[in-house]
Amino acid sequence: MMAHPRAVARRAFLAIFLALSAFALAACDRQPEPPLRIGTNVWIGSEPLYLARELGKLDPAVVQLVEYPSASEVLRAFRNQAIDGMVISLDELFGLAADGFQPRIVLVVDVSHGADVVVGRGDMKTMQDLKGRRVAVESSALGAFVLARALALNGMSAGDVEVVHMESNEQPGAFEKGEVDGAVTFDPFRQQLLKAGATILFDSRSIPGEIVDLIAVRPSAIEKQPNAIRTVLRGWFDAIAYLEREPKEAARRMGIRQQTSGEQFLAALSGLHIPSREENLKMLAGPDPALAVSGERLMALMIDAKLLRSAVSIPALLAPAPLSELER
Repeated sequence: MMAHPRAVARRAFLAIFLALSAFALAACDRQPEPPLRIGTNVWIGSEPLYLARELGKLDPAVVQLVEYPSASEVLRAFRNQAIDGMVISLDELFGLAADGFQPRIVLVVDVSHGADVVVGRGDMKTMQDLKGRRVAVESSALGAFVLARALALNGMSAGDVEVVHMESNEQPGAFEKGEVDGAVTFDPFRQQLLKAGATILFDSRSIPGEIVDLIAVRPSAIEKQPNAIRTVLRGWFDAIAYLEREPKEAARRMGIRQQTSGEQFLAALSGLHIPSREENLKMLAGPDPALAVSGERLMALMIDAKLLRSAVSIPALLAPAPLSELER
């Protein structure tokens, strides 16, 4: 006997209703990704991220930029689980890895080529003039590394100077007051120190390829927040493309946050090399990633200078997949 048309319709409606209900429940189970919190310090190399945000390329619901006054505080925030990722130098990342943290490098943002410096009083000419003087150094691995390399390349040792641990933003004021005679620094604080009468005694052009800044995230972020990581990468390269198209306007915008003019910002930026997507893939991916090769030399220098307590596996720190999967 044929079913009544209304009964058939009811059964069809019930089947559709149950299917829609199951779909809705499944959708509820798939929680949206929480915002990816990226920590930065006051540093010109981080500014393209803020430019990307200003250009509308970083939705705050997806990516949140958190600025700290110093690199030391960025590292502390990562250790304390307050952020999911950060802009960090390779030497600082080695320190985190040696301490049991597992940062994963998803992007090389810049390679220092003159941007990191050691400065001294205006009448000083060489690093030798800092012998016996007080030198301000941020309490992060990077400051100690730059000073150690500057001393070693000038035939000096750590005992030749008196290190005063001081955050980068405090150094210009201390220099003006005569509390220190030198500093390990970078822009925008380099400019402030030069205005206060300092002179450059050493810069990172003498150690090519040794100071590399990165975006690194927790392994859990790669697993649980892949869309946010792609947003960061896409936003970064959009900002770099804008900088290449409109250098003066981009520098003006970024200079505002750094409290410098556009011209000063562009001049400071000339001390950095910003790798392209293709350069990044060569540095992070393949059987012999370039960053692993240069990183081994850096690690050996750090261990020799007692700035790193143990070696770490560099290939284990590299996470090129998000960049490899990013559409061109």
